[in-house]
Amino acid sequence: MSHPQHLGYQHKKSKQKTSFPSGNRELTVTLSCTFYRWQRSWGIAHRCSQLHSLSRLHQQNPESLLNVEGHTIIFTDQSGMNAAGHVMLGTTDVHHQWAKLFERLPSYSSLLAQSELLKDRISQLLGGIQVIHIERLQPLLTIEEYFNTLSAFQKRLSSCWVPFHPRSLQGLQMTLENDRSSPRLHELGHFIIPSACEPTTLQWFIQTKAPEARRRMKRRDELEAEENDLVLYCLESLSLKRLYKEPSVSSKQMIPCCRRLMEERCPYVQGMRLCVSHFYSVLQDGDLCIPWDWKS
Repeated sequence: MSHPQHLGYQHKKSKQKTSFPSGNRELTVTLSCTFYRWQRSWGIAHRCSQLHSLSRLHQQNPESLLNVEGHTIIFTDQSGMNAAGHVMLGTTDVHHQWAKLFERLPSYSSLLAQSELLKDRISQLLGGIQVIHIERLQPLLTIEEYFNTLSAFQKRLSSCWVPFHPRSLQGLQMTLENDRSSPRLHELGHFIIPSACEPTTLQWFIQTKAPEARRRMKRRDELEAEENDLVLYCLESLSLKRLYKEPSVSSKQMIPCCRRLMEERCPYVQGMRLCVSHFYSVLQDGDLCIPWDWKS
């Protein structure tokens, strides 16, 4: 599932030195991670404070950050590695907790690799369907929790042969949830499968819903392409500095919002950073939040 970079988490490249204003000083953090980003829409002062903490740790104990190379760092509510393989730094944790996390990164990376192997095995057992994890829906799901869910599901499938024709489900996608609910089909076309689902129930549901799943996935791709085009057009025609949305805003909501912005041609948004959300607000660093169904 494609998610354009201008529509989601706030992020900054960190291969180069990146400076943030903080009073009369500039904060410069040099790390070898690929990206750093924030799960929440914190203001610039809060983000600078978090980067200052990471910078101090780097100065005091540079060896502790050697394992970070190639990873994405996310400042969020808890520390660990999430199911997407990104390093989460809890903003309320202290330096030695971050340092211990960095020391454990090789073992986390091993668990991530084992999880990928389990996903491949599940795919082979289920006719080539792709097992995916949608980070924006479960951003704080840890790699330990995800591995355990995958492992339990793979063992359940292996113990009971499910007659799927090889590659019959290629092109389809499924996510796993660690619960006992019924399997269901998401409006975007991927299957949501509880890890405790009985194999016979799973087989019937996927085979019955496969044609509808393919139709919804095709429609999803069309909507995402239309959304991307509209966002780019709004940025240019309205002279916006930035236009993005919160993860909870769907393409079906973002598209009419962009169309109305172009139709209304609101002069007061020129040069602004606009976030499409579900409410009106002004973020600490000046970004204006508007609901997707904003009123004139």
